[in-house]
Amino acid sequence: MNLHAIRAIYFFELARTWRTLMQSILSPVISVSLYFIVFGSAIGSRMVAIDGVPYGAFIVPGLIMLSILTESISNASFGIYLPRFSGTIYEVLSAPISSTEIVIGYVGAAATKSVILGSIMLATARLFVPFEIAHPAWMAGFLVLTAVTFSLFGFVLGIWADGFERLQIVPMLIVTPLTFLGGAFYSIDMLPEPWRQITLFNPVVYLVSGFRWSFFGVSDVGVWWSLAATGGFLLLCLMIVGWIFKTGYRLKA
Repeated sequence: MNLHAIRAIYFFELARTWRTLMQSILSPVISVSLYFIVFGSAIGSRMVAIDGVPYGAFIVPGLIMLSILTESISNASFGIYLPRFSGTIYEVLSAPISSTEIVIGYVGAAATKSVILGSIMLATARLFVPFEIAHPAWMAGFLVLTAVTFSLFGFVLGIWADGFERLQIVPMLIVTPLTFLGGAFYSIDMLPEPWRQITLFNPVVYLVSGFRWSFFGVSDVGVWWSLAATGGFLLLCLMIVGWIFKTGYRLKA
């Protein structure tokens, strides 16, 4: 394992975050803070509790998960797309490093950014909404697992995209709607049949539900189902990344 190569790619990508601090950190934190203020402090105090949890606190895990998903995909996809766009990816591919080391460097940096962002949002939420975390270790585990999984998905998206338009189309038309319909602002038990059963086919439901369980001990689906769904998607992304480097899809052509 070439740790020097991993470290070089990892810190280069992290350095890009500090150069674009307003876009990478401050902008999503400010946006989510507005949700905490409006839905948590203003509207939340007038809403009924859900599963015994005040509404303002209930939406905190969903909002954080929404941001983790979108930022992980964005960071990883831009991280690999920009070298492809500028042509510097060929220098990385010709260097004496393996595909595993390349993926660890790019995906690790994107996941680290998302974990930092999620931690900042968690601290920010405490300024507006009182809540306690029932299972801190599980919460940290879900946070890291989700960041790594969707950074891998963003890495795949950044290789697949052949333009900035394609780079945005999947997050805008697929990921964001699935996230808002994934129980971030409500419990799926509130939905009438057959919509509740249909919602169970939304993979984001399992992510939000597992993350919320780590906060309050309540969830729409079992925590082990949440882990299985996230782990299954992680495995799928790893298989796709392996195929990309084996065939050279959009990397060597």
